[in-house]
Order: sequence, then C-alpha cells, then structure tokens
Amino acid sequence: MIMSKEGLIKKLKQDILLWQGIKPRDCGEKVEMGLGRLERAFPHGVFPRKAIHEFISIVPEHSAASNGFIAGLLSRLMAEGDACVWISASRRLFPASLRLFHVDPDRLIFVDVASEKEVIWVLEEALKCEGLAAVVAELNDLSLIESRRLQLAVEQSGVTGILLRKDARKVLSNVASARWRITPLPSLKEDGMPGLGFPRWRVELTKVRNGNPGEWEFQWGGDGFLELEKAASEQMELVVERRLLG
Repeated sequence: MIMSKEGLIKKLKQDILLWQGIKPRDCGEKVEMGLGRLERAFPHGVFPRKAIHEFISIVPEHSAASNGFIAGLLSRLMAEGDACVWISASRRLFPASLRLFHVDPDRLIFVDVASEKEVIWVLEEALKCEGLAAVVAELNDLSLIESRRLQLAVEQSGVTGILLRKDARKVLSNVASARWRITPLPSLKEDGMPGLGFPRWRVELTKVRNGNPGEWEFQWGGDGFLELEKAASEQMELVVERRLLG
C-alpha cells in the first residue's frame, strides 16, 4: 500500500522520536518523574531520559535552585540503584544537602577538574557508561558539534545528560532536548514549626523539542515534587487537622 504524504511525514516524526529515546506511554519504559502536568509538555507525556537537558542559571540564587530541583530529578533517575557522575571545574554543591531529596551522596561520583575543556571531555566519556543513571556537568561553553557528540552518546547508552549553564549570554544553538530555567520562590513555614519550609521553585521550560514550553510552580514535598496548587491544598488540610485535634 502506498503511504500518503501526510502519513509518511507522521511516521518519520514518530521514528525520529524513537531514535531520540522518546517513546509512547505503552512502551513499558516510562518512568514517572512526579512532575504532574509538566511531564505532559514532553512528547507522549514522557520525560526524555536518553536526552540532554540544559539548565540556565544567571545568578548564584538560580544555580542553588537548579541544584535542588536537579537533585529531585536524580532521586527518581537513581531509584533503581544506579550511580551518577557530577563534573565541575568550580563545584560549590554541598553533597550532604542531597539527602533532603533522598539522594545518597555516596552514590554520586564527583569529578573536579581544572578547566571546562576537561569538563566536556569527562562528560562525553561518562555519558557512554551504560551503568550510570545520569551525568551532571557544570559548564558554559558548548559548541554545536560537541553537543551533537553528547546526544549520540546518550542515545546509545540511555544515560540522562544534565548541563548546568551559568551564563545565558553563551547559550547557543545545540541539540538539547529541553532547556530549563529554575528560580527560587519563598518557602512556606508550617504554623508553630521552627526553621524553613520545603524548597519552592518556578520552573520554566523555555525549549522542548517536539513538545510544549510552559511555566509551572513546584514545592519539594519531602518524598517528591508537588505542584503548588496541590501543595497549598495539602498544607490547608494539615492545618485544619491540627486545629481539630486541639
């Protein structure tokens, strides 16, 4: 049977998504990231694991917020016991803070190098290791050719690549499947409880290949992500329950 032009184009788009590791819901490899409506922004409503994700941070506060949000993602990506490599030429992440997001620091391999050139080399080699859940790299400069090599590596290994870019002026065209911008929001304290509340973020997907960019607000709920509407509802139920108990 001869396929129509529209049918051929549709099939080619589906094949391209499969080659990029983006599969429909019924393929059996879907991993829920707990991001609710945000996950529906990706093709087939599936968080792309065999892909490069790029996080843009302009000021130190944004970098800290991105680190926290990425830690939440790692808690899901590493749920099956795999390790993660974190590469940087100027790391400021405090490993023990990852425990807040149920990520065991002992399962992260920190590679601290002297230059961004070395970051890119280690990043490409680490992304080829099939036994890893994810590789996180802090860097600014990345050429289109370099980003293509990274994408080829993740497509073959199935490892998720996460790039932390610290200078928005150097964000050039590359093959990243998603570009994120994470900004902090004020946390909400529980009545009568000391200290700070759970981290909150404004999460922007400014680029989603074959998907729908958008903006959402999340809170870390202790065991996973909560959209702020749901978090506010649960907070109110907790307050009412405490008042009823006296």
